[in-house]
Amino acid sequence: MKIIILGAGQVGGTLAEHLAGEANDITVVDTDGDRLRVLSDRLDIRTVQGKGSFPTVLRQAGADDADMLVAVTNSDEVNMIACQVAYTLFHTPTKIARVREPAYLTRTGLFDNEAIPIDVLISPEQVVTNYIKRLIEYPGALQVIDFADGKAQLVAVRAYYGGPLVGQQLRQLREHMPNVDTRVAAIFRRDRAIMPQGDTVIEADDEVFFIAAKADIRAVMSEMRRLEEGYKRVVIAGGGNIGERLAEAIESRYQVKIIEMNPARCRYLSESLESTIVLHGSSSDRDLLVEENIKDADIFLALTNDDEANIMSSLLAKRLGARKVMTLINNPAYVDLIQGGEIDIAISPQLATIGSLLTHVRRGDIESVHSLRRGAAEALEVIAHGDGRSSKVVGKAIKDISLPSGASIGAIIRDDRVLIAHDVSVIESGDHVILFLMDKKHIRDVERLFQVGLTFF
Repeated sequence: MKIIILGAGQVGGTLAEHLAGEANDITVVDTDGDRLRVLSDRLDIRTVQGKGSFPTVLRQAGADDADMLVAVTNSDEVNMIACQVAYTLFHTPTKIARVREPAYLTRTGLFDNEAIPIDVLISPEQVVTNYIKRLIEYPGALQVIDFADGKAQLVAVRAYYGGPLVGQQLRQLREHMPNVDTRVAAIFRRDRAIMPQGDTVIEADDEVFFIAAKADIRAVMSEMRRLEEGYKRVVIAGGGNIGERLAEAIESRYQVKIIEMNPARCRYLSESLESTIVLHGSSSDRDLLVEENIKDADIFLALTNDDEANIMSSLLAKRLGARKVMTLINNPAYVDLIQGGEIDIAISPQLATIGSLLTHVRRGDIESVHSLRRGAAEALEVIAHGDGRSSKVVGKAIKDISLPSGASIGAIIRDDRVLIAHDVSVIESGDHVILFLMDKKHIRDVERLFQVGLTFF
């Protein structure tokens, strides 16, 4: 696939890295030559220096025969105009744009072909808000991913000493919970991926990914660790787009406070939010945190645009007694350094957003793609089509399907039922199949596996 990526920042660079190793023809466009050189030295890609919305620059990047344009510059306006130019002058089939400004996103009909022709809109703030909201709903989870509109969920937890299943083989999970069907999809032990087998023993400190129906998630979590009490009191540092959207989404069920430095922004937040308490000040102000009883907070969320400020305020809140802290980190290099110490969860907006982009870049009928453990692996939701003659998977039991190395099927969603995958489970046409891929170099093999042959009419 020939793909043009506009913007060599964190999202554009991460997307290029994901796609360059998958036999795609990638061209990255940016105004910053130094940034492009760093990328081209590391990846097998073409680069073009210039403004991505200019017709001459797009033509130089190969827009005449490109299959897809992904506009993820820091400017909403450049991204939108680039899609318009690609549509009008080059008839680019698929146009994806990152648009942050809510004033654009709330206008219906703005992104139709008759207006601004964008096929897929990506709003990083909304993606990250939904990501954090799911983490708040499951205290103790490191990552929570929805499949099939939330019917099934993939949850990552850290196994603790004293968990009923810690020190036990995975096959004993069924004995512990005879009425709950689940499957462990992946285990990461000291940064090494382990393909789960029936005789795999879960060790304390393992990062365990499991899939189950939404109603069974908490029961499975209790096998790995002592269940935490639900959150009630939430403190958000930073009243920007993410802080505002999160407060708006959860204020009806939680006691929410926002700490914001900008006085004008404070006034706006206090007028637009219903029950959230808005505090003017710095989230690194020890006296303010003590005065607002941070020791009673169930969760402290540092969501400003400044990584260092987020890290320092999170460390301070934890030292002052906040039960759990989550920190937004834009620099991916920081994420592995800080998570798991005093900071419980580091959230990377780039990795949360990249799944939304990959969903539309992958071949085949892929419903969703999610990056696991900060990009180390992937979970995919693929729709099976065809019949026994035209499909390599439909009508076959899972044990008879030739899955690529490091790939496994975790669950099948059929109509409204979540069916946890077993060797004898048979895939039917229309099933949503949840797969896990430990090595992303096999993604093309998975796509080919689910493509329908020519005999399907």
